[in-house]
Amino acid sequence: MFNKACELVKLCTDNNKKIYEIVIEKELQESNISYDQLMDRMKSILDTMKNSASSALDKSVMSVSKLTGGNAKKMQDYTNKGKTVCGEIINSAMAMALSTSEVNASMGRIVAAPTAGASGIIPAAMLTIKERFDLSDEDLIKGLFTASGIGQIIAKNATISGAEGGCQAECGAASAMAAAAIVELAGGDINQSLHAASFALINIMGLVCDPVAGLVEFPCALRNASGVANALLSADLALAGIESLIPFDEVVEAMYKVGKALPESLRETALGGVADTLTGKEVKKRFL
Repeated sequence: MFNKACELVKLCTDNNKKIYEIVIEKELQESNISYDQLMDRMKSILDTMKNSASSALDKSVMSVSKLTGGNAKKMQDYTNKGKTVCGEIINSAMAMALSTSEVNASMGRIVAAPTAGASGIIPAAMLTIKERFDLSDEDLIKGLFTASGIGQIIAKNATISGAEGGCQAECGAASAMAAAAIVELAGGDINQSLHAASFALINIMGLVCDPVAGLVEFPCALRNASGVANALLSADLALAGIESLIPFDEVVEAMYKVGKALPESLRETALGGVADTLTGKEVKKRFL
């Protein structure tokens, strides 16, 4: 039904439908399952996201390597004190993003959305917007379909792989997916959703993938926290009426070209960036 954002816009405008409605129709056509089965699958995905986003908020969850962990609880405890720089919404969202990242690093169950390394962003964004606008689980399921539609466009026309395009392709894609969904859930139109998705990608264009010791832990978890903040601010920019000078399809194309231009050392090989620092190398020696 659609491969690019311009095609999605036409489908939405011609049929007077939201992004999630078009994505559901597409999914039903391609998956050969019933509507009820599709909704049940997405509800299961949402339940998993809820669990991963909350599991590490009230207890320290350590990674298998013991290199990282416990930061989600620290962030939540800090937020609960009520005196933060960014405010409760941003800090709570970051705590939830860290929680899913820590569940992932501890070999717990998460939803790769769109990848395991970026799995904390969409759950944190969805649960934040649910509380902010008093939304139902049914609303969030619609948001997840919207996010998936944006993810499909990125995957088809660029990449969601850190090994191919750097962290901009993972956390960037997740932020764009979340931003578009937030806008639609907040009452914005398709063009605003795509502006928000554009902002989210543009904001971290060129972000490298440099996991210390090759583990999806540091700085990955931190980038999930900043990724959900990116999604939230990108949504607000679009909802305020600010427009992206560059259309989403062109932003995706630019992201792909930038990813291809990154040297191999900055694409998930743990050979560059913070992984190549003195401390990063010492950590790698300890674990490998």
